[in-house]
Amino acid sequence: MSASFDYIIIGAGSAGCTLANRLSADGRTRVLVLEAGGWDRHPLIKLPLGWGKVLLDRMYDWGYDSEPEETMGGRRIEVARGKVVGGSSSINAMAYVRGNRADYERWASRGLPEWSYDKVLPYFRKAESWEGGASDYRGGDGPLATRKARYEDPLVDAYLAGAEEMGYARTDDYNGAQQDGFGRMQMTIRKGHRESAATAYLHPVLSRPNLTVRVDSLVTRVVIEGTRAVGIEYIHKGERRFVAAEREVILSGGAINSPQLLMLSGIGDPAELAPHDIAVKAALPGVGKNLQDHLAALLIYGRRDVSPLLRHMRLDRLALALGQGLFAGKGFATELPGGITGFIKTTPEEAIPDIQLLFIAGSLAAKPYLPPFSQPFADSFACRIVLLRPESRGSIGLASANPAMHPKIRQGLLSVDKDWRKLSAGIRIFRELAQLPRLAPYVAREIGPGAGVTSDSDLEAYVRKTAVTAHHPCGTCRMGTDENAVVDTDLRVRGIEGLRVVDASVFPDLVGGNINAPVIMIAEKAADAILRAVA
Repeated sequence: MSASFDYIIIGAGSAGCTLANRLSADGRTRVLVLEAGGWDRHPLIKLPLGWGKVLLDRMYDWGYDSEPEETMGGRRIEVARGKVVGGSSSINAMAYVRGNRADYERWASRGLPEWSYDKVLPYFRKAESWEGGASDYRGGDGPLATRKARYEDPLVDAYLAGAEEMGYARTDDYNGAQQDGFGRMQMTIRKGHRESAATAYLHPVLSRPNLTVRVDSLVTRVVIEGTRAVGIEYIHKGERRFVAAEREVILSGGAINSPQLLMLSGIGDPAELAPHDIAVKAALPGVGKNLQDHLAALLIYGRRDVSPLLRHMRLDRLALALGQGLFAGKGFATELPGGITGFIKTTPEEAIPDIQLLFIAGSLAAKPYLPPFSQPFADSFACRIVLLRPESRGSIGLASANPAMHPKIRQGLLSVDKDWRKLSAGIRIFRELAQLPRLAPYVAREIGPGAGVTSDSDLEAYVRKTAVTAHHPCGTCRMGTDENAVVDTDLRVRGIEGLRVVDASVFPDLVGGNINAPVIMIAEKAADAILRAVA
């Protein structure tokens, strides 16, 4: 392998794959991508139905857990992050959500005019190949295939009708003119298979002679001479190596790994670096601060009828579905059991939706069965009630100067009382929806927390003991113009030349929805900025 490249991209996740494609497109610019995980070849990554096992078994995951969280009953909260080519886009639930127009207007109003909705919309469109073709809002010929969920279940239809009965709008495209309301989930699926950033951006261009991808390579630090990043050190097959960057080093490790690597390289809060004897290269106290994530409370219901998931998880039927999905891209294994989402306001005074409802039309404990050898699981369904813009904040800190050690993750979930008030309102809305007469043929009973849990204090206790995140961490290397900002509007690390961060860590704050689409948008926009700088 060459001893130097024009650009070194750390992390082959959603941002890294996008950058690799765009920066190497001229056939001359030498690009190296280093990924700590391996290749994304497992069939369960490819099949949408395999998502549950990949996530719950943490098959391609860094294995992060938070520190014990006082606000969450002293629990350690699982923080799944993809450790595989494609990153978290190879292990996520394939939801395609851009957020609300107002999110980007808020970013722009805080000294970041280049991140207004009108400035980011072209990059959402550039990235996308929407099943309905190009329009004012949608892209028609981008790398990333997107389509509506096609999961069929009468329970799903009943919930959509029930939401309209309660006065909620039906939205045909929550990524278009109107986010508010209930509608079909939009998914990153191509021909029945998962469309990750790797399948969309990286795999199609691996034959480029100027693009090198090296897996199983843990980057240990960015090498800085004076005030310039000149390369990186990494470990591959137990051997420590150095490679130089002629133009830039780009961190795309995500909201957990990017701040950790900056601190290991001497960039961060001096008080955080001193206990680990790390020499300060740039004093940026904002590194690792401002951690945010979408908290998700889980409501679980017993199901009165027989769900499509229960029928298809019988082992003989499942084997047929898996084969059909893998080889023909058709059938039950090419969808996730759910199909709808809702963006709602907890009060009429809210300017934009503050809660997202993520519907799960099957049991969270689903597993293959085959009578008489094994019996079917108890049929149920669930909804994740997601708080969209929490005020609670956490942090990423160093546990050790050893790059192989996990960082300290402090989520700080529900540490602000206003967050609980909004979340509890969202829970009560979904409970009301579940009690509509039109849902009676499907809803047997509320299992979690249970119909007897009605007081605010009991409901809060249940949520703090059971809630998880929606796996949308961001904000730990935020962009901005103030002294606590880590990167500028073009995502360049303040005080260090030749170094950028391009991933979810640069979000100033959370957008209203799943974040994979915004991360890809950010990488598309960053790629243009990087190429303009050398034009």
